[in-house]
Amino acid sequence: MPPQQRTLMLVVAHPDDEAVGIAGSIALHGPEPAFRFVLVHATDGAAGLIAPGVDATAETLGALRRLEDEKAWAAHGRAPDRHEWFGYDDGRLAEAHQDELIARIQDVMLQERPDVVATFGPDGVTGHPDHIAIGRATDLAFLSMTAGADGIRVGGARPRRLLHWALKESTWARINAARTASGLPPWDPAQVYHFRGIPDHLVDMRVDTSSVAERVVAGLSEHRSQRLSLFEHPLAHAAWLSATSREYFVQAWPPRERGLPLLTDIFEGLD
Repeated sequence: MPPQQRTLMLVVAHPDDEAVGIAGSIALHGPEPAFRFVLVHATDGAAGLIAPGVDATAETLGALRRLEDEKAWAAHGRAPDRHEWFGYDDGRLAEAHQDELIARIQDVMLQERPDVVATFGPDGVTGHPDHIAIGRATDLAFLSMTAGADGIRVGGARPRRLLHWALKESTWARINAARTASGLPPWDPAQVYHFRGIPDHLVDMRVDTSSVAERVVAGLSEHRSQRLSLFEHPLAHAAWLSATSREYFVQAWPPRERGLPLLTDIFEGLD
């Protein structure tokens, strides 16, 4: 009997949001015939940075970043089976009609019936308002399907796990110390665009992605227009290689008891 299909649905705000944090787990499962990967981008990142030497303007950046994202998945080696671009304005996702955004995410969930849905947690990892908005909308779409709230009739299989990408507080502190030692300004969690860490004891899952870290960094490096924020230092490649050798998640649903052994795979325990 063929293996049962497993579907991951990833919902993010901008191209390159998915380049770290879960790209390693995707690479680990990518070769499996039964693995399906669904990616949703709320915006095309048109309001982002433009690195020196990149042939783009404010008018063309969105199209370029879509192309960079396509190249990134080619370099990574596992392109999405379905890729949705919602087309919201970059930087203004919090101003979008929330019921509409939730409904659009839920519509993809209803069509795909993913086993696992992944998105940003309440801190947006970097405090970016778009990250926070898309994470909140995805959570609400997921929970409405799971609970059948508000009279929604979902029928069929329901998503079984909701994950938030996490940066452990201990890892955050170690990276920040290295940034300071190498002459980079430290991250300030009170500022937007600076990484946040969460208390280590809140982490539910640790995935060893060291075997595919090179592929993750190869994909990340294709986001060339954003290299000022991604590869801002000569040591960045080595730093990213180390950082992408493991991935941490909070299991937002169903909640897990504290003190249980960490899960080691995005699909672990769902059989």
